[in-house]
Amino acid sequence: MIDFELEPGQRNIQMMLNHFVKTEVRPRALEADRAGKVSDEFLNKIHKMGIGGGALPQDLDPSKADDDAGQTKDKKGVKQGNRMGVLAAEEMAWGDPGVILSFPGPGLGGPPVRFTGTPEQQKKYFGIFQKDQPPRWGAYGLTEPGAGSDVANISTSCRKDGDYYVLNGRKCFITNGGRASWVVIFATLDKSKGRAAHRAFVVEKGTPGFSVGKIEKKLGLRASETAELILEDCRVHKDQLLGGEEHYERMGAGGFKTAMKTFDSTRPPVAAMATGIARASFDLCREMVKNMYLLGRPIARYQSIRDKLAEMERKIIAARLMVWHASWMADLGVPNSKEASMCKAYSGTVGKWVTREAIALVGGHGGEQEKLLEKNLRDVQVYDIFEGTGQVQRLVVSRRLMQGISIE
Repeated sequence: MIDFELEPGQRNIQMMLNHFVKTEVRPRALEADRAGKVSDEFLNKIHKMGIGGGALPQDLDPSKADDDAGQTKDKKGVKQGNRMGVLAAEEMAWGDPGVILSFPGPGLGGPPVRFTGTPEQQKKYFGIFQKDQPPRWGAYGLTEPGAGSDVANISTSCRKDGDYYVLNGRKCFITNGGRASWVVIFATLDKSKGRAAHRAFVVEKGTPGFSVGKIEKKLGLRASETAELILEDCRVHKDQLLGGEEHYERMGAGGFKTAMKTFDSTRPPVAAMATGIARASFDLCREMVKNMYLLGRPIARYQSIRDKLAEMERKIIAARLMVWHASWMADLGVPNSKEASMCKAYSGTVGKWVTREAIALVGGHGGEQEKLLEKNLRDVQVYDIFEGTGQVQRLVVSRRLMQGISIE
């Protein structure tokens, strides 16, 4: 049975991260939002502290890429890397989501390399994220102008040419894509063959034919870099085919399965971030309300405010428990596609609702541009969009629910 009580070690890490974001991240939030970037000085400081965005402990130690030695386990001996990941994601997003998405590390490119990469690829691509080296980033290149949540519709092409593959296409909305040392790029050998023709490559910065297009100007998460990537006759060696050619001969639709397995791993942390933003908005709202009203007095409006605060907290707790459930399943190695989509869809909606209600409760002061609540409202919008829109998540859940049911 799943245990919702945090172990002492988990609680200590949660408290440490909360202190870190209170003292280091949140004080920089509004400045980074206005500047549209996080200062290099702070990113270097984060790197030297050994905090890596999107990384598990064994990722940052190439000697442990092939075993479990770098990953902590709970009191029952079950790996808890995913659970620790969502705990960290919520605390970090409570501080500021735009800043933490800028942290050096493999980012969303980490899971596909971890799941599908050969030992040699894992050692090579995770090996650059060491504290004694300059800060570096990885990225995940799936979304295209005509294919986002509809992964099967990607148009970026790849064709075999001797020992190389030639890639052509465009990717958009790629987090840290402009500064990434490598990007996991998804392409298709033949679009008419659908998912079976999908392939995943690790494309390195500086490869001829691989360039950065525009850097997006966004409504929210302004501190985080979001880039367009362009591939024009970009030649990558077959050794950069993620998992190797034998992997695709065994797996069939290996590229598509890599993308889906990545989502099963990354959707709970993204949901945890939405939950963290909701919690931050709730905390800010509650503090402002305490300063504005004497809620213990028997006034109808005050009772309404108390009820709204209680409803906000109920939804946040429900979102958190759904995230924990999905990540617990991932740690056990239990298929969690439905649960990952459920927590992603629910948390994104809760994040938006709680933040809107928080601003409604405190009035115009909450919408002022120098206030974190206004920034939270802009930031949280995308959490119902990226890593699969809320509509697509609900479609995934409904399909899972209908499996094995015959409709005549």
